[in-house]
Amino acid sequence: VQLQASGGGLAQPGGSLSLSCAASGIIFSINEMGWYRQAPGKQRDLVAMITYGGTPKYADSVKGRFTISRDITKNTVYLQMNSLKPEDTAVYYCNFGVSPALGSRYDEVWGQGTLVTVSS
Repeated sequence: VQLQASGGGLAQPGGSLSLSCAASGIIFSINEMGWYRQAPGKQRDLVAMITYGGTPKYADSVKGRFTISRDITKNTVYLQMNSLKPEDTAVYYCNFGVSPALGSRYDEVWGQGTLVTVSS
């Protein structure tokens, strides 16, 4: 299974960007889809995730500004980022829990990362 992230780039403070991440390969089920980010010199932290049942969860720092959504038919998760701040600058990684077959365990799969830079 591979995750392909796209989107990101440069935005001004207060601006918006959107990310998407699509899974390909042998997929029976995806339990959770999420976005993490890692700023230079810092650890990788959860930004947002959406559960199997469709419940979104957000880091406090992005609540009210970021929206996570998914298209199950396309095995794709999205992250809409509004009111961006310089402190949102980081490499953003998508992360899925993927099971390849009925009864198989869910394995964690990471995307390659996409850079988001917020600067004037």
